[in-house]
Amino acid sequence: MPKPVVHIGTDHAGLDLSHSLIETLRGAGYTVVDHGPQSYDPVDDYPAFCIATGEAVAADLANNVAALGIVIGGSGNGEQISANKVPGIRAALVWNHETALLARQHNDANVVAVGARQHSVQEATELVRAFLEEPFSGAERHRRRIAQISAYEARRSS
Repeated sequence: MPKPVVHIGTDHAGLDLSHSLIETLRGAGYTVVDHGPQSYDPVDDYPAFCIATGEAVAADLANNVAALGIVIGGSGNGEQISANKVPGIRAALVWNHETALLARQHNDANVVAVGARQHSVQEATELVRAFLEEPFSGAERHRRRIAQISAYEARRSS
């Protein structure tokens, strides 16, 4: 099975982790698209970078291109919230191996949020890799719950 395109966005707090992940993931054969920033700015704002990441994932998925996203900040909370504003995005904040796996298995999350100030680069890389490599279980109960979320999202968007 081919690897998904990986979209990544961060703010200043996650810039170093973002650059490390991009290098590691490209080395592992992933196509990675960086949605910025390109340089350190201690007063940049994460929403634009994370929304752009979510929009790119949603656009790829709408065009039948396998894609996942990564959003990074100090805690990952605001980044997850921002990405989740994009219709069709299910962003999950992960903080350990189990939450990374469950985000994919049960929620078919398509964006992972990581707090760069909460983990070492090695820990964060392991969480991201676990997320990227884990498939959705496809279990009926999980499909049903995701469909309920999607139906609500569609009603709210119209």
